[in-house]
Amino acid sequence: MAETLEFNDVYQEVKGSMNDGRLRLSRQGIIFKNSKTGKVDNVQAGELTEGIWRRVALGHGLKLLTKNGHVYKYDGFRESEFEKLSDFFKTHYRLELMEKDLCVKGWNWGTVKFGGQLLSFDIGDQPVFEIPLSNVSQCTTGKNEVTLEFHQNDDAEVSLMEVRFYVPPTQEDGVDPVEAFAQNVLSKADVIQATGDAICIFRELQCLTPRGRYDIRIYPTFLHLHGKTFDYKIPYTTVLRLFLLPHKDQRQMFFVISLDPPIKQGQTRYHFLILLFSKDEDISLTLNMNEEEVEKRFEGRLTKNMSGSLYEMVSRVMKALVNRKITVPGNFQGHSGAQCITCSYKASSGLLYPLERGFIYVHKPPVHIRFDEISFVNFARGTTTTRSFDFEIETKQGTQYTFSSIEREEYGKLFDFVNAKKLNIKNRGLKEGMNPSYDEYADSDEDQHDAYLERMKEEGKIREENANDSSDDSGEETDESFNPGEEEEDVAEEFDSNASASSSSNEGDSDRDEKKRKQLKKAKITKDRKSRKKPVEAKKGKDPNAPKRPMSAYMLWLNASREKIKSDHPGISITDLSKKAGEIWKGMSKEKKEEWDRKAEDARREYEKAMKEYEGGRGESSKRDKSKKKKKVKVKMEKKSTPSRGSSSKSVSRQLSESFKSKEFVSSDESSSGENKGKKKRRRSEDSEEEELASTPPSSEDSASGSDE
Repeated sequence: MAETLEFNDVYQEVKGSMNDGRLRLSRQGIIFKNSKTGKVDNVQAGELTEGIWRRVALGHGLKLLTKNGHVYKYDGFRESEFEKLSDFFKTHYRLELMEKDLCVKGWNWGTVKFGGQLLSFDIGDQPVFEIPLSNVSQCTTGKNEVTLEFHQNDDAEVSLMEVRFYVPPTQEDGVDPVEAFAQNVLSKADVIQATGDAICIFRELQCLTPRGRYDIRIYPTFLHLHGKTFDYKIPYTTVLRLFLLPHKDQRQMFFVISLDPPIKQGQTRYHFLILLFSKDEDISLTLNMNEEEVEKRFEGRLTKNMSGSLYEMVSRVMKALVNRKITVPGNFQGHSGAQCITCSYKASSGLLYPLERGFIYVHKPPVHIRFDEISFVNFARGTTTTRSFDFEIETKQGTQYTFSSIEREEYGKLFDFVNAKKLNIKNRGLKEGMNPSYDEYADSDEDQHDAYLERMKEEGKIREENANDSSDDSGEETDESFNPGEEEEDVAEEFDSNASASSSSNEGDSDRDEKKRKQLKKAKITKDRKSRKKPVEAKKGKDPNAPKRPMSAYMLWLNASREKIKSDHPGISITDLSKKAGEIWKGMSKEKKEEWDRKAEDARREYEKAMKEYEGGRGESSKRDKSKKKKKVKVKMEKKSTPSRGSSSKSVSRQLSESFKSKEFVSSDESSSGENKGKKKRRRSEDSEEEELASTPPSSEDSASGSDE
């Protein structure tokens, strides 16, 4: 039998990492040399208590347990090497190398066994996974639950950070299985232990993140938060910054502790510990140290006995132990005189504090942005209302923070602060031409572009222009506004009795052409305006003389029963009365309802009879109105076709007959055009003249006088 065995390309598992190297087995023990670091691990043969051979991800592996509880794992063996190793262990170490495979069923319900420095989760007799307890950094308990957190492995790209175990309750008295599990872990884990007494304890402090009330125990090297559900141990080395911020109501104070790495609860990471204090709370504090130790340790920053406001005591003790400055707001003052601005970030409302070297937002979620991280800021109009604005910050890494719903009164103060700190403002080009004050920004809500409002304004202007044009054209718009005969009235036809008048009108051809185009344009606008008004005109008011619609059976019954319901229920309101009546009607028998149905049917018949009489009378009156209108139009057209002075009565009769011919045969002379010009000046007086003409036929003298004018 060989005295030694050597294996190359063997991997040792250390804190989750696989380190390759060379493994040598000899009579004296087992030696592993790390190829990367050169470190040598030596396990004496006399310390070995158990050897296990099992299949692993990298082939086969060897697991060794020692008397002092240490576990060594080596992977990378081939299956054919088992017999050689088994014989070597029997001969030199007097150990049986057992074969034990891992369980691959995928179950998550099993038994936890603690063996030395190892926690093994088994299903039946087969282990599922094993956790070296030396890797545990934190162990917290909950209701029927234990959470293990692990040290971060900087050498591995991905590392396991947390495992939760559900521990079912048992019937055994006096033994809490959750606490027993946690104690087994803590006894072997690399966890910060609270050795000795706390320097001081603050009871029942209100904590916003993580939410709840916690007792804070101050130890020399770490801070212990003890709550009803969770415990957190925070080493002072993880504290980055301290902030003391006054609330906007001037009655409370925020004390903020920035942490890196953050404290963890499940998937939640708390980068900030935020405590809320009332200014009225006072405390007398006595440190659990003698005066010499206090003087030697804190060099006058703390004394054995102190008293004052609670927030002052907490901040003073933390400053002395952490040895970091406390950041407070600078000289910024908002519109209301507060040192912060009310705003919203994501879904929650909070307070934004402009500091001397950055911004901090509390409280959900807390955000701290240093000025040297900021690429630029931007002032944006509010998305929902113009009474507020948004303040956007983009960092050099490309992360954008939007603080919305800031009151516009804060705009001037915030803009001046950002400008004084010489931060890049993205929309400065828009701001240079204006004084960044509240008044300028307050007026800007009227400058918001509203496409619908602009369109309405344009349509209103068009309607106004059309109304002005139509009032200049004629005060009375009838069917003659677009008379085909008027288009040709400036040129007399060759068969017209007054054809000679056309020669004298040639001098103003250009003027008449321009007038003609204007008249055509006006007539078209008038027609369009009338077409738009038609739907409005079609909606007529209700005729007071029309018969009223009949009531339903329910309404007839309600009118008859209203007083009875009121007497049965004194002081009942109108709405309650309606509800009560509905209930009574619903519960009424079919026979009683039939009586009211008959009354409703009789009322309906009477209504139909009255409507027939009403519609018959209205039809006769509308016929009379139409005949009057036709007579009026006929007389007006006769007046338009009257000849000029010197024309015979024969031509008058001919023009009256021709006035109803088609467009090609309608003639017009200079006097008729003059009459149209005069008509524009006398649009109001013609109303009375038309009424007289409608009742009395025009005489030749009247026609002649009309043409003279």
